[in-house]
Amino acid sequence: MRENDPSMHVAKIERRHGDRVYTSYLVRRSVREGKKVRHVTVANISRLPLAAIELLRRALAGETLVAPGEAFRVERSLPHGHVAAVLAMAQQLGLPRLLDRSPSPERSRALAMILQRVLEPGSKLACTRALAQSTLAGELGVEGVDPDGLYAALDWLGERQERIELRLSRRHLAEGTLVLYDVSSSYFEGRSCPLLARGHSRDRRRGSLQIVYGLLCDPEGRPVAIEVFPGGVHDDKTLQSQVERLRRRFGLERLVLVIDRGMVTKANLDALAKEEGVGWISALKAPQVKKLVREGSLQLSLFDELNLAEIESPDYPDERLLVCRNPLVAAERARKREDLLQATEALLAPIRARVQAGTLQGQAAIGLAVGAVLNRRKMKKHLELEIDDDRFDYQRKQAQIAEEAALDGFYVLRTNVPAQELSAAEIVRSYKTLAHAERAFRTLKGPELELRPIHHRLEQRVRAHAFLCLLSYYLEWHLRKAWAELLFDDECPPVAHDPVAKAERSPTAKRKASTQRTTAGEVCHSFPSLLRELALTVRSKNSVPGSDASFDTVTELNTTQARALALIAQT
Repeated sequence: MRENDPSMHVAKIERRHGDRVYTSYLVRRSVREGKKVRHVTVANISRLPLAAIELLRRALAGETLVAPGEAFRVERSLPHGHVAAVLAMAQQLGLPRLLDRSPSPERSRALAMILQRVLEPGSKLACTRALAQSTLAGELGVEGVDPDGLYAALDWLGERQERIELRLSRRHLAEGTLVLYDVSSSYFEGRSCPLLARGHSRDRRRGSLQIVYGLLCDPEGRPVAIEVFPGGVHDDKTLQSQVERLRRRFGLERLVLVIDRGMVTKANLDALAKEEGVGWISALKAPQVKKLVREGSLQLSLFDELNLAEIESPDYPDERLLVCRNPLVAAERARKREDLLQATEALLAPIRARVQAGTLQGQAAIGLAVGAVLNRRKMKKHLELEIDDDRFDYQRKQAQIAEEAALDGFYVLRTNVPAQELSAAEIVRSYKTLAHAERAFRTLKGPELELRPIHHRLEQRVRAHAFLCLLSYYLEWHLRKAWAELLFDDECPPVAHDPVAKAERSPTAKRKASTQRTTAGEVCHSFPSLLRELALTVRSKNSVPGSDASFDTVTELNTTQARALALIAQT
């Protein structure tokens, strides 16, 4: 090597003196003299910052160093983690093939709407905007889709509802299984849809136009099918069409239908009796329970020490009646009734004072004032009123209150399923699974999926919208199941020895609720907050200045994000 060769390097020299180590950095040039190499020191750079020394070392080694802004430019950054999670679960469930066996633009758009409703529910117009605000549109190849394209995909999905529900039933409904069925309603914006009518509103929107829909679920609460009815249809009028669907369309020869007491009418029981292999579990209404007590079929004294007993009544031939008493429910109803009575009396007292003072006179005027108060708490049945032109008084109907209080905490289940198939305890547990369908309605109608309010005008689109929400809930149900350890949900709900007793959460779930931490010590999440946590993982598109080259980078996952994706892969 020649003396003037410009090749140089940075050498790190360490010298030990006693317990101390002295480090110096030298810029050197290596010179070969025959068979020997001699190092010539060019400069001592020990006083430079370590970062500067490292840059100099890399430059002398031949690397080309540029400023970060000159190396590449971040063109776009979009939330990606939550999209990766829902896409992974959709693939695990085979959701694309569930919609249709063959790929198509309509399938991709329908899938995008299902997934987007889980991520951020909204209208179809809002969906087009939201798709562009995450990586979902790019992942599914639906960039630039407009509302008309989504409406066309919604129509496409509605046409395939029967086939998709049949595939779901084959997955989750086996012969002889429990099938949960319940009904709810949702209010409507607009007046032109032929399904609209006024009826009993579960949304507390009395007098609003609405639709009614019935939901079929498997024993664990997975949604299988949904049917939309006109808003004025009563619950019991929807049952026979569901039996027809289960028997004829889904091909189930044996099943046990768990239904709410409002659907049990003579016509429905007669129809169910004609269906061989169809069992059912429901409950008696309050007047029917009172009649059992009056006739002596139900002896309340038996439940001083028991909370479950099976009785018989000539009014219910070929049926089993299971009487349950929950002391906690009894105490809660007694407390609530007393609170309502006291609140009503507190509002009636000023009216009585006005009548006594002569500032409120006339039977009609007094009656209007009293009626307005009684309508607030619905306690008229427990109060005896005396209204005259110049007199008003009230007192409690103690005997009637005592008669009602005696039945606090009691409920009676009825079923045609024989004891050799389901024991009394199993009947009670089966009826309690109807809570899964009620939770499904809360999720469908709540901020998680926002089935309501409904803005569509065409009947087929209203039905398709409800079905789209069902598929979104199907996806969310499985996500919640997979993420149970990260959520406040109970990972392993204990099965109580006493089927009537109040359900208790497991010690692990109670600990999560009190400490706000998972068993691994991470922050515990709700389902929406976990999606927001995942959305912090960002995918960026980077371009290289002066060329057409580009590349993507994804934010490094934190512990919670990595665990959430791993749990999906394990399902």
